[in-house]
Amino acid sequence: MFMSQELAPIEILLVEDSAGDVRLTREALSDARVRNNLHVASDGHEAMDFLGRIGAFSTAPRPDLILLDLNLPRMSGREVLEQVKRSEQWRTIPVVILTTSAAEEDIDRSYRLHANCYITKPVDLDQFLRVVKTIDNFWLAVVKLPRTG
Repeated sequence: MFMSQELAPIEILLVEDSAGDVRLTREALSDARVRNNLHVASDGHEAMDFLGRIGAFSTAPRPDLILLDLNLPRMSGREVLEQVKRSEQWRTIPVVILTTSAAEEDIDRSYRLHANCYITKPVDLDQFLRVVKTIDNFWLAVVKLPRTG
């Protein structure tokens, strides 16, 4: 039987180098009201390979949402954001900055590079889980995401 696009799980690309934050994000999203597939890239180069379907990511789906840390090894989240939003193919993918930085310069630059929102990660475990569940509620349950690829 044909599955409607509305019933397909939301594809999320989490670009995060902290294994602990990946685990917490996965845990928070497992309780999601909307079915989702969480894919993880541990640095900016991996994120670009995922998006470009290069190498090990040749069959990767187009993400419906990107959760992006700014402070990544090899290629920063800022560079990833800039490349995503410059690309005709990827610019409609919403990018949520989820980072430890609360610096005004990072916030301003992220919005200048067309981030869709900027969230500073709380250090408290319960607050972190609450933030991810709020992202889930807003971006996956309330917002209508583009489903193009």
